[in-house]
Amino acid sequence: MRSVHIIGSRLPGGAERFYLRLTDALAKRGEEVLCITQPNSELNPQLSDEVRTRTVKMRSIIDPIARARIGSAVKGYGAQIVQTYMGRATRLTHLKQQRKGPVHIARLGGYYSPKGYRHAHAWVANTRGIRDYLVAQGFASERVFHIGNFVDPPRPVDPPELERLRLKLELEPDAWVIVCLGRLHNNKAFDVMLDAVAGLPEYIQSRPLRLLLVGDGPEREALYEQAKQKGIAGRLRWPGWQQQPEPYLQLADVFVCPSRHEPLGNVILEAWNQQIPVLATDTGGPAELIQPGVNGVLVAVEDADDLAAGLQRLLEAEPGYRKALAAGGRRCLETEHTREVVVTAYLDLYARLHGDR
Repeated sequence: MRSVHIIGSRLPGGAERFYLRLTDALAKRGEEVLCITQPNSELNPQLSDEVRTRTVKMRSIIDPIARARIGSAVKGYGAQIVQTYMGRATRLTHLKQQRKGPVHIARLGGYYSPKGYRHAHAWVANTRGIRDYLVAQGFASERVFHIGNFVDPPRPVDPPELERLRLKLELEPDAWVIVCLGRLHNNKAFDVMLDAVAGLPEYIQSRPLRLLLVGDGPEREALYEQAKQKGIAGRLRWPGWQQQPEPYLQLADVFVCPSRHEPLGNVILEAWNQQIPVLATDTGGPAELIQPGVNGVLVAVEDADDLAAGLQRLLEAEPGYRKALAAGGRRCLETEHTREVVVTAYLDLYARLHGDR
């Protein structure tokens, strides 16, 4: 199946990492794939060598030149499927409903305004909640599909590399290491995470507590200042954005997703991939992924006290309990979120929709 995949964002994030994984996986399955990105996108150097590439400057959601160039690229490539990711690329892609033309699939990873997506021919939601939201907004239920995300097998990290990283981060050998991963944005509620850390004792079971905030974003300076004001700056480490976060995850005793709003939670899949116990807030995607006590722990949204209490209980629990949660997460990942499962689901959908033509 010949497919075109269009994304308009320039900076890396969860959706962008999935874009890279899916296009690479499709190409490795022998599919013909064209990736259309922005000329200055940070994704470009990371695109698979096995995909074709083209850049189109997408200045805004209303850009007639970009719209024409996307249409020309799709036609010139002879695409059968055109898949767009997020708002800008979707709004700039307009394909006519025609019997033998390509099918436009808009992939949604959030509860976006439906206005910019209705012109697509079909829609893929990466959670059941988003699928139900689209149907409730009047999208034709027989054209709305749910396909989850996947993460690739973890990169093996040698013990000496981990030890060097631990020394670089000035982590004590016996420290509890709590890891949060993501864009430093208000939706991710890292400010609530800092309040929770401030409400915890500095030592739990005689072991110092250290928090790694792996990421970057607009809230960075505010979070630095908050940590100073709360008197917890010494408990925090700020590695910044990491293109390959595996070593940081492998240092973790517990992974925390404290989001105010999290449609899916790719970071939870990444933590399960590393067999790390997960604590997350009871919002959107995490609530869909996590069975409390089986593959993770859920706490109230935007409640620093509940977050702190849940984290303390998890750290004070028997080690076997944390291992059982990590194993439960790994089982969920291997049954529902593997590359094979997700890519096969996309290819089956492509064949079905193209056959409908």
